[in-house]
Amino acid sequence: MARRRKRKSRRRQEGRRILENVPQFSIESGEDKPVTAARKYIQTAGVIPPALLLVKRNEHTTDRYFWAEKGLFGAQYVEENHFLFPSLRTEAEELSLAR
Repeated sequence: MARRRKRKSRRRQEGRRILENVPQFSIESGEDKPVTAARKYIQTAGVIPPALLLVKRNEHTTDRYFWAEKGLFGAQYVEENHFLFPSLRTEAEELSLAR
């Protein structure tokens, strides 16, 4: 039996396109859990929202977080619900104007 392809969500693809234009920071989690490492980095570096944090957990796994005015969110959630974030609305408008 042939294996079916998973359908790609248009809403999520749009969110991914918007997040590509947000500043990204790559960090190592070290001894901390990934979300704790992300929060500590935001505090020490003074990262202003919106920003995407790529936290390397080990050599194989990288967790993605989105830093917004409302707090820290998983990047996948933000991709699917990008319309809920006011800071991403301006990014989306700039993208649509650039086309």
